[in-house]
Amino acid sequence: MQQLDLNSFQHAFWAALWAPEPLANAAAGLQTRPDWQTQPGWRVYRNTVLKGCVDALQANFPAVQTLIGEACFSACAIEYVHAQPPSDSRLLHYGEGFADFLAQCEAVRGLPYLPGVARLDRLWSQSHAAADAPHLWPENLQALAVTDLAERRLHLHPATRWAWFAELPIGSLWRAAREHWDDPNPPHWQGDGLLFARAATGAVQWQPLSASGAALLAACAQGHSLGVAMAAALEVQPDTHHSPDPHPAQTLHTLLSLGAFCQPPNTKPCT
Repeated sequence: MQQLDLNSFQHAFWAALWAPEPLANAAAGLQTRPDWQTQPGWRVYRNTVLKGCVDALQANFPAVQTLIGEACFSACAIEYVHAQPPSDSRLLHYGEGFADFLAQCEAVRGLPYLPGVARLDRLWSQSHAAADAPHLWPENLQALAVTDLAERRLHLHPATRWAWFAELPIGSLWRAAREHWDDPNPPHWQGDGLLFARAATGAVQWQPLSASGAALLAACAQGHSLGVAMAAALEVQPDTHHSPDPHPAQTLHTLLSLGAFCQPPNTKPCT
């Protein structure tokens, strides 16, 4: 029986730990005895690690689980864990590729909205774990002249996340799952968006987002001036099935009120 040095053993143990059950015994040459995989201690350790990863995915993607049920979610999660084991000990961040995985998963192929819902779950987690920073509120900008305001570049708060989905009501489906609507079906089956922001309370809040609002945020994120961002929002032509988007000035005030932006160093804080 071949003896493995410590480094080889650790790599072989890791490979066997994540290999699908029928392959674990032979993974990376880790076969110290014919019945190695049947040892109770190995199975307990392996199952504990796998369950911890599945539990992390359940915690990180609650809307996905609500929409497809615990049994289906667990089956998808186990497949994902084998395909993409965690690379960070902080399991709050686990699941970076889960939305892309769901887009290719046979078990949920008939649910084209599911990857988008997973993406929103992921954005919520990112907003929750983001660094803190002083918020920029509407009153911080009241003293600025219109020309100065147009030239100002607004910086997104570290916790601000958003997504716009042109074809499907992903935001409404996500809200239905997270807010436990009696009927998860959106009132209108059309594209929509969602904004995540962390207000002064520290809690993540979400708000429906229009296409023009998403354009405004994207322009600010790219470093454009507020005047350019407002123009980009005005250029958005909503689908005929959508209600008219609010004026960019109204959208900007809403975003500021939600704490979507942070104060630059030269901005006078509120008193």
